[in-house]
Amino acid sequence: MCCSGFLKIMMFIFNGAIFLAGVAILAVGVWVKVDSGSLLGVLDNIKDAPVELGQLANVAYLLIGVGGVLLIMGFLGCCGAMKESRCMLMLFFIIILIIFIAEVAGCVVVLVFQPLAKEVLEDLSEKVVATIKKDYGKDESLTSLWNGTMEQFKCCGYRNYTDFNGSPFQEISTNPMYPPTCCSKTTTCATAAAAETSNVTGCFTMLLNLIEDNAVIIGAVGLGIAALEIAAMVVSMVLYQQIGNK
Repeated sequence: MCCSGFLKIMMFIFNGAIFLAGVAILAVGVWVKVDSGSLLGVLDNIKDAPVELGQLANVAYLLIGVGGVLLIMGFLGCCGAMKESRCMLMLFFIIILIIFIAEVAGCVVVLVFQPLAKEVLEDLSEKVVATIKKDYGKDESLTSLWNGTMEQFKCCGYRNYTDFNGSPFQEISTNPMYPPTCCSKTTTCATAAAAETSNVTGCFTMLLNLIEDNAVIIGAVGLGIAALEIAAMVVSMVLYQQIGNK
């Protein structure tokens, strides 16, 4: 009886942690999805883009799905322990196992993509720049997407300000010649010299830094949550067996 009570307490602790982890994962998934409307959204519009980019974008949906299910499972696990329901405990175990497998798959995608990120983004360079030169300033949707991206990440073009040379933007507006984000706050982008002097970082570098800085963190957090889920599955099965032996 004492052991059963201890297992119930452990189930409450583990499932409380799983519930909070679900909230965190859901929040990160929503953030990644919203953020993908900028830098990843720009790359998603490039024809013949590498498959890896699509997989990276899918991580946002995976995080949202896993986070939402973890919220439900944290509640289900607590109810199963409190009511001593073998059915709920078994359902909890099966779904947590499925989530565990999905999380491992998501972490693998992120960690495997990280070393390839620079190569993939460099391969896209010509296509992205060609799109800027062809449509920036003419295509309202693409122009708005790039403006939002550059404003958010304080970057200029994909590589640098020269990406806008010959674009419809310069044909429409000769002053300034470049988007405002390509120059410092105290300098207008009326000339190439002004943009060159400001030396604003290209969005390629910002995206690469974003991926490299967050890939390890996401992977580590995912593995930590996976360890928590394994512990919860073990406790749920032990409790399941004890309830069955009563």
